[in-house]
Amino acid sequence: MSEQKIPYKIYLEESEMPKQWYNVRADMKNKPAPLLNPETLKPMTAEELSVVFCEELVQQELDNDNRYIDIPKEIIDFYKMYRPAPLVRAYCLEEKLKTPAKIYYKFEGNNTSGSHKLNSAIAQAYYAKKQGLKGVTTETGAGQWGTALSMACSYLDLDCKVFMVKCSYEQKPFRREVMRTYGASVTPSPSMETEVGKKILAEHPGTTGSLGCAISEAVEVAVGSEGYRYVLGSVLNQVLLHQSIIGMETKAALDKYGITPDIIIGCAGGGSNLGGLISPFMGEKLRGEKNYHVIAIEPASCPSLTRGVYAYDFCDTGMVCPLAKMYTLGSGFIPSANHAGGLRYHGMSSVLSQLYADGYMEARSVEQTAVFEAAEKFARVEGILPAPESSHAIKVAIDEAMKCKETGEEKTIVFGLTGTGYFDMVAYEKFHNGEMKDYVPTDEELKVGFDGIPRFAGNME
Repeated sequence: MSEQKIPYKIYLEESEMPKQWYNVRADMKNKPAPLLNPETLKPMTAEELSVVFCEELVQQELDNDNRYIDIPKEIIDFYKMYRPAPLVRAYCLEEKLKTPAKIYYKFEGNNTSGSHKLNSAIAQAYYAKKQGLKGVTTETGAGQWGTALSMACSYLDLDCKVFMVKCSYEQKPFRREVMRTYGASVTPSPSMETEVGKKILAEHPGTTGSLGCAISEAVEVAVGSEGYRYVLGSVLNQVLLHQSIIGMETKAALDKYGITPDIIIGCAGGGSNLGGLISPFMGEKLRGEKNYHVIAIEPASCPSLTRGVYAYDFCDTGMVCPLAKMYTLGSGFIPSANHAGGLRYHGMSSVLSQLYADGYMEARSVEQTAVFEAAEKFARVEGILPAPESSHAIKVAIDEAMKCKETGEEKTIVFGLTGTGYFDMVAYEKFHNGEMKDYVPTDEELKVGFDGIPRFAGNME
């Protein structure tokens, strides 16, 4: 197919939008390890999980067998507000880099929440409403997930309580105000509103918080409030399932023009965006139909895949959640307050952890000043101010494109642009003022987190 025929933006028609989510676990030979009850060390049952999560979501969480799951009509109708999302050929970036590589990005920022998080937020809110609940609780770091969930709950007339990591709450007041515009209550975490919050503050006075802390608080409130359940924006199997719509649309758009990517790149914090983007491609790889070079990019200051251990660990700092087998830095790990680029979670999705352990993808960590340099380069030529999280993927997409410049290879690179960075201007300001520093934890610092990982037969051995 000649170069000229590929448009700058490849749009699917509404009728071409996926009607089902794709469950990559169905094609995994080694299934992700089950969540464990921390008291009995036995796999969590549907009954135990339904105390915390909505019943239908529990079924999705535990479903390792069904390859496709129908998307309810009500969710498809909501998706049409901002989907199908465009797949963009980065012609301007290619020209600026003078690379023979062909670069594409899937842009997920075309909604008020500014990110891909709305894909799962509306699904989780829908199932909560269907179950007859009053509301949901959650945590948020940079604020994209809290904003998305607030929007979804507002649409469905559900109450929404958000615990926001304290340093983000202070750095990103406008993201907080968008949540409040949608009717959510937003509390900086750790807080004095919960027992676990009080305990964390007593042990770490003045802490800037972490996603692990905020999760503990949100779970405590959900379990202790009649008619509420807890929902999570990343990490869980169900979230990766909902986010598979990103990859399925990407694949459909590429297939329209007979394009096969060589390299697929996604930023990775807990794994929702990366897992969603790569899912159908990974399915082909698992089934032996195609081979793609998949790269997960994480921050050097929170390097769970590249420097973490693969073990069962708590998903939260307060140790009230089930144990998940994942690449982890330890549930007590709190990223440096200097770290401004998002992706602050101490662990990684069990699905992605298993795929990484089995050698199906590569992981790299990058330092934040290089990430913001890439963000600025991208913004100047592609006309979108990218979220810091997405910019981790931009950095490595540029690196790979420059390798092609050296070798003369015309590789096709696809990366996920998870959203926009308009609420991340404090971080951009620090970068422009030269106040942003790179922080890479030492082995000794990481050991503190590792020492808190539960010890039992078969774990950490």
